Amino acid sequence: MQEISFRNDILPLKDKLFRLALRITLDRAEAEDVVQDTMIRVWNKREEWSQFESIEAYCLVVTRNLAIDRSQKKEAQHVELTSEMEEANDELGPYDQLVIQERMAIIHRLINELPEKQRLIMQLRDIEGESYKEIADVLHLTEEQVKVNLFRARQKVKQRYTEIEGYGL
Repeated sequence: MQEISFRNDILPLKDKLFRLALRITLDRAEAEDVVQDTMIRVWNKREEWSQFESIEAYCLVVTRNLAIDRSQKKEAQHVELTSEMEEANDELGPYDQLVIQERMAIIHRLINELPEKQRLIMQLRDIEGESYKEIADVLHLTEEQVKVNLFRARQKVKQRYTEIEGYGL
């Protein structure tokens, strides 16, 4: 088995861990604190790294658990997930930018209204690009449960978005 290095194997995960924490806490400062706490906890478990099947899955689980704990303790505010979307919007006219911002706000709201499990699965699959197996390992589910929950989450967001766009509901 390959030896795990904090600098080469764990530290590069910080952006992915941050996005996961941000999706759960909806607060940039809280997400940064969660990632810092995760890194400290993972470092303190360095003697056990060789026993982990996937250090990435372990980091994601720690981040998820810490973020859930923090979000339950503090009412968080919503923060945009990506700054790339804002940069891409600069090339559009003001009206088009407003339309895109409103659509993204609706989509974020719809995702946030999903049950926690579906929201996390959607985050890990559609935003982080994790495989079904990795998501199943992190959330302690079967791959089929991950696929079913992802399908239901996508369908619910699509259905509600269509209702809002078509009927203004």
